[in-house]
Amino acid sequence: MNYMPLFIGLRYIRARRRNQFISFLSGFSMLGMLLGVAALIIVLSVMNGFDRELKGRILSAVPHGSLSDPAGLSDWQGLGQAALSSPHVIAFAPYVEGFAMVGFGRALQAVSFVGVDPGLETGVSEVADHMMMGQLTDLQEGDFGIVLGRLLARQLAVVPGDKVMLTLPQLNITPAGVFPRVKRFTVTAIFEVGAQVDQSLVLMHISDAQRLLRKGNLVDGVHVKVDDIFTAGAILQALKPQLPLTIKVKDWSQTQGSLFQAIKMEKIVITVLLMIIVLVAAFNIVTSLVLMVADKRADIAVLRTLGLTARDVLAIFMVQGSTVGIIGIFFGVIIGSVAGIYIGPLVQWFESVSGLHMFDPSVYFISHLPSYWMLSDVLLVASVGVVLSLVASLYPAYRASKIEPAETLRYE
Repeated sequence: MNYMPLFIGLRYIRARRRNQFISFLSGFSMLGMLLGVAALIIVLSVMNGFDRELKGRILSAVPHGSLSDPAGLSDWQGLGQAALSSPHVIAFAPYVEGFAMVGFGRALQAVSFVGVDPGLETGVSEVADHMMMGQLTDLQEGDFGIVLGRLLARQLAVVPGDKVMLTLPQLNITPAGVFPRVKRFTVTAIFEVGAQVDQSLVLMHISDAQRLLRKGNLVDGVHVKVDDIFTAGAILQALKPQLPLTIKVKDWSQTQGSLFQAIKMEKIVITVLLMIIVLVAAFNIVTSLVLMVADKRADIAVLRTLGLTARDVLAIFMVQGSTVGIIGIFFGVIIGSVAGIYIGPLVQWFESVSGLHMFDPSVYFISHLPSYWMLSDVLLVASVGVVLSLVASLYPAYRASKIEPAETLRYE
């Protein structure tokens, strides 16, 4: 194996050049690659952190999955026991759900309400652990109590004990005319999980929801909790053959999928945009190599007369260009990984020292900067950087391989 192109290519990187501008461009290319790779890794780590934080908060209030019957279900205990036949299903609880407008004074807000059994709901949801005022068990059958999220309670300006009006998208036909169905509820508790559900989710006792929707003793289905939330879809689909044909199976990725798909799309878009920094650094490699080829024409001609082939010359400048990129990528990965892992504590330290807050707790759901470093993101960024460095080196290296020794040495 001919190691001469590798040796010469690496030697050219360390050699002093007659034109210092070429050295500046090479260093600038390396710095650009370093900054681009580091910025990409840091941003992807922060976005991963937000994604995990949001999933954890939302999924603490939203069930992992549901088994429902559009026509209503009377034997929900049997359906729940069938779900427990899977070793991955931990618990189940019945539910009734619907949509309404909740109002207090002049304030009005559209919400989705869920009728739950307070005793069983704690097995499938962590809402009971996030109560700011009152308890989930304060919901009693026949009292028509209601539990609101913090943002919804603040928007309506209510506290436990206040009476709110729930208006259903249904009509009552009476001798006096046609009126929307309205029911008065008492606020019994307020929860906060730090996500959008704080503004759109309302809980009530399941028997009150059945009366409100005139369902008798029927429920819409059962919520289930599994041992691994990120495999909930596969677990519930594996249950489907054992369930009646009328049962519809849904997991959290279907009920909340649009939000997480939006986050995923934002991550892709930001990755592509920040990759432009790496692309600019790759263009700098092209510029520096083109100038290097012009500066080393005489050296190339001498090497060709000493026996180097055009392919060897091509390899020399490919090694030089790609090495500049790889060095920048290497240090970019180190700096980006360290910053991506520790950026959360660093921001907290800065906030404690300066007294400033990046995320105001009264405005944002998340009051700190979350971060989650992933090896797959680092490998993706590094691989793309290496490929761009190799592609950027192709044209200058090809130009160098086409230099004719006799024509060049004639004028030297």
